[in-house]
Amino acid sequence: MNPLACALLACALLSGPAVAQQKADDHSAHHATGAATAAASSADMADGEVRKIDKVAGRLTLRHGDIRNLDMPGMTMVFQVKEPALLDKVKVGDKVKFRAEKAGSGYVVTAIEAAK
Repeated sequence: MNPLACALLACALLSGPAVAQQKADDHSAHHATGAATAAASSADMADGEVRKIDKVAGRLTLRHGDIRNLDMPGMTMVFQVKEPALLDKVKVGDKVKFRAEKAGSGYVVTAIEAAK
């Protein structure tokens, strides 16, 4: 084997662990920290006002602004709630921040809190 080929082979074999370590370090940069994730979650929340609560059916009528994660303009509409306990957090007339997601043929409120 010629000396140039040996040198290239040696470099390739020795650089493997360094490249693997660099990739492992880079991979961790793709994951958000807990604080960044919480900030992104609150940024995804839409503004709204509670218009009606139907605890028996597990539904909530909200007049809301734009819902960015759903690409939906502001309007008044009925949402199912993911957990019935969410309805105990609000009352008619409350200004709220909420998160909604597409579920089947409708939309579901997955989080809700009083607006500050």
